[in-house]
Amino acid sequence: MSGLLPPDTWDKTLHELQNLLNPHGPLGPDGITHTYAPGDFSIHFFLQLAIIILTCRVVGWLGQKFLGQPQVVGEMIAGVILGPSLLGLFFPEIQGMIFPKETRNVLYTGAQFGVGLYMFMVGTTFRGDHFKQKGASALAVSLAGIATPFLIAIFLAPMLLNIPGLFTAKVTAPQATLFLGACIALTAFPMLARIINERGLANSALGTLSLTAGAFDDACSWCVLAIVLATFGAGPGVAVVAIAGGIGFALLAVFVGRPLLAPLGRMVEQKGEMTYTVMAITMIAFFVAAFFMDAVGIHAIFGGFILGTAMPRGKFVEELKKKVEPFAVIVLLPMFFTYSGLNTRMDMVNTPTLLLIAGGILVASIAAKFGACYIAARLCKEDNRTALGIGALMNSRGLMELIIINIGLQKGIIGPTLFSMLVLMAIITTVMASPLFELVYGRKARESGELDAVPDMSSTS
Repeated sequence: MSGLLPPDTWDKTLHELQNLLNPHGPLGPDGITHTYAPGDFSIHFFLQLAIIILTCRVVGWLGQKFLGQPQVVGEMIAGVILGPSLLGLFFPEIQGMIFPKETRNVLYTGAQFGVGLYMFMVGTTFRGDHFKQKGASALAVSLAGIATPFLIAIFLAPMLLNIPGLFTAKVTAPQATLFLGACIALTAFPMLARIINERGLANSALGTLSLTAGAFDDACSWCVLAIVLATFGAGPGVAVVAIAGGIGFALLAVFVGRPLLAPLGRMVEQKGEMTYTVMAITMIAFFVAAFFMDAVGIHAIFGGFILGTAMPRGKFVEELKKKVEPFAVIVLLPMFFTYSGLNTRMDMVNTPTLLLIAGGILVASIAAKFGACYIAARLCKEDNRTALGIGALMNSRGLMELIIINIGLQKGIIGPTLFSMLVLMAIITTVMASPLFELVYGRKARESGELDAVPDMSSTS
């Protein structure tokens, strides 16, 4: 092929390919290095998306096939693989070329869009009737799963504040305690729901109790996080705007938004499908909700989730999931996992002291959720096997943990080292949830015929 071209054309072509991912904009302030042109951002973005989706699907499939883990668990791990903890450790030049720091703001925007839209979809399937069943046991388990983590955080946070680089310098002891308590108390409600459905527990007493307690724990954790974010600003005015804006939006969505949005549901029922007009109105409402909650100083995901709880149900949700969820889950959400992975520096946990702290946070987190929820269930007269199953399910953190710690990193509450420790805790507690549940409850329940066999997920998702 080189013989068909002028002598120097082939060399020039190879040179251009090698420099394809280099910046091509005007020279920067130093007069030596080039800045990134608009075309450079799009080139990187498309390449990043291709690599992100490929890695997430492959790692997710491997996790399903050989470890029996949900797809989303593999995607959490894939995000860390693409970051400095693995790809950047062994191939730093390639990792830096694909994910240069200058392009991360574009990836961040896509990540926030993805996780906000995902939480909007979670909100549309949120069921208030779970709170009306198994009330006493669920309340006890939930209170134990909230109170114990915050009690542990009261003792743990002051020690972590004395270690440089974990919390930022401007964080006070009460803020550190509340944030750490919220991180430990969190149960990944979407992950919990997915595990319960996959394991055939949706209509069981254990499934109902776990979902109810998990939903309440998540709601409390998010409320605490909202308070921390509101107080982590420039004076009381910022806190007032954030708290008043958040409460006001929630009330508006429930009491005004719900009846205003109800006609959308009727339009879908009449047409038998969701038209482009209904889809456009729905997405406009989502973007406005995300904008408002971001603007008042809380976070876009709160806007998406709250709006989702106010949307019509029935055919509307079926059509919305059919048209929006595949794109959100396959394309957008992996950007969030990768952005989290790019901020995860496992190599920063590189001393015996930091390793001991990371292990201590992990053990304390497991004890606070698995242990406390198990004891609470036993005190409510649940049998030992059921109580162990509840503890195993409530211990999963998953995506919700990544969301909350990303917010903490973004808002300057925690540093990269503590962020990495909490990512590790989120991954381990999530990975252990399904096999631990099968060990303490599921296997015997299936042998006795109480539960159906677990479906083969290796060919799904």
